[in-house]
This record gives sequence, C-alpha cells and structure tokens, in this order.
Amino acid sequence: MCEYESFLLRSICHIILSLVAPGRDVRRESGELGSAGSYNTDHVLQGLQPQFKDTMLKAMFSGRMEVLTDSEGWILIDRCGKHFGTILNYLRDGAVPLPDSRRETEELLAEAKYYLVQGLADECTAALQNKETYEPLCKVPLMTSSKEEQRLIATSKRPTVKLLYNRSNNKYSYTSNSDDNMLKNIELFDKLSLRFNGRVLFIKDVIGDEICCWSFYGQGRKIAEVCCTSIVYATEKKQTKVEFPEARIYEETLNILLYEAHDGRGPDNALLEATGGAAGRPNHLDDDDRVRKIHVKRPDDRTHHHQ
Repeated sequence: MCEYESFLLRSICHIILSLVAPGRDVRRESGELGSAGSYNTDHVLQGLQPQFKDTMLKAMFSGRMEVLTDSEGWILIDRCGKHFGTILNYLRDGAVPLPDSRRETEELLAEAKYYLVQGLADECTAALQNKETYEPLCKVPLMTSSKEEQRLIATSKRPTVKLLYNRSNNKYSYTSNSDDNMLKNIELFDKLSLRFNGRVLFIKDVIGDEICCWSFYGQGRKIAEVCCTSIVYATEKKQTKVEFPEARIYEETLNILLYEAHDGRGPDNALLEATGGAAGRPNHLDDDDRVRKIHVKRPDDRTHHHQ
C-alpha cells in the first residue's frame, strides 16, 4: 500500500467526524472515535447522512464490527484508496459525479459494494448499463498520413484492401461518366467492407497522389493495384476518365483472401504457390516487380501524343 493510500485510510476518522460537524476539533475527537475510548460513538453516528446507514463504515465505528487498529488507535482498512475520497464524498453529500471511464466506474462499483454503500452502487450499476458498449460491425480507418498507413498495414494480421480517392489531384475536366464511376467505386468499397470486414482490413485514403486507385496487401506488402483513372483526349483537350472495373476489383479482393491467416498459423504457402502468390515468386524480385498492377484502358480510348 502506497504512503498516500495509507494516510488516506488512516485518516478515515477525521473525515467521518467532519461529516457530522465541520467545526469540531476532529483530530482530538477522531482519536477517541477511532480507538476504544469513552467517546459516545452512537451520538456521532446518529448525526450522519441517511446514506451512511447500514454501511460497513457505520458498522466499524459503531462497534458492531471487529476492526484492525495500529499502535496509536487508528483504524486500518486494507483497501486501495483510489476511490475512497469518492465514497466519503457520497456519504457526506448524497451524490457524486461518476467517472467517464467505464473501467473506473466498475472500480468504483466494486468499492461501493465492499463498503456496502448501496445507493452509490445502484448509481454505478445504472451508469454502466447506460454505457453498454457495442463493438461496431465494421470499422474503416481513414488515413491521415503515409506513416500511419504503413504502420497499420505492417501490423495488421489480416490482408488489406485500400481505396484511394482524391478528386483534388485532378488537373483536367472529367469525362461524362467519371463522376458516376467514382461513386460506384466508393459504393463497391463500402459493400465489400460490410461483406468481408471480419476477414479483411479495409482502409480509405483521401490524401494520396492518385484520383481513384485500389491497392491490395498481403503479409504486410502490396500484392496488386488497380488504377481506375487515365488521361484521354476529346476534341484535342485532355480529360480525366474514371473507370469502374468491377470484375477486376472482385477478382483481386478474392485473390487477397489467399493471404488470410488460418487458425493463427498464417496463410497457406502451398496454396499461394499454386496460385502464383508470394510464396511461389522468386525472392530476388524488387517490391515493385512483385506488385500486380492493372491500369484500366478501354479500346475506345484515343490516346495521342502532342509534339
């Protein structure tokens, strides 16, 4: 027990008497109350607040409960003093603000039950019921920096799918269907997040250098990338075209599931090798060479080079 807790718990008699009469010489009288002196403890206890009734502290100071004292007659309580002040404030005022933290509320509830302060215990129980937390069905982190993204992908035990969409990177006007296709990419990402949220980590990036791009990660490194934008020419003017390669996105999402850990043993290397995954590729390849990059292009895209 730390020195602060020891002091707090040994000073219980001071505070108990201060609940009755703040103007009284509590140090002189608390020695009598805390020891086996001739002070009339019943007189003191009758003046306490109603919430003090039937508590362990009342039993201790009324003589109905055997207590442990030190050489000076102080009553010792072998209990953590973290929430002791809150207990005493409740006994004096009849109400206290409860902690915001669920954990601290649970700790205070345990102390209230130990000291048999039923009113405070009921308030803590009601507060915990109101604070009942539910794990969200689907969490999708929104990246704020490249370092955060790298750390999240590197530490994830699940394969990762990232959608980067950042319209501010566009320097040109969009083709007629680009806005609709951008929304379709975002909607598909949301649907996949709900469908595979327990097996795949989905993250959104709105600060990257691309306009619309999907990235797929397994075992902490990028496995594939699907870029949905290209520059096309219409009436001799550059425009940004956003595609919605739905089938390719589904294919790469299913491929990334090959990197899913099974029973805590990691991905099946034999399956990865059979399907051309990381285990079946030469180790001497650079990271860029091992990334399967798909840049969507349509046959009707007319790309020209200005001299």
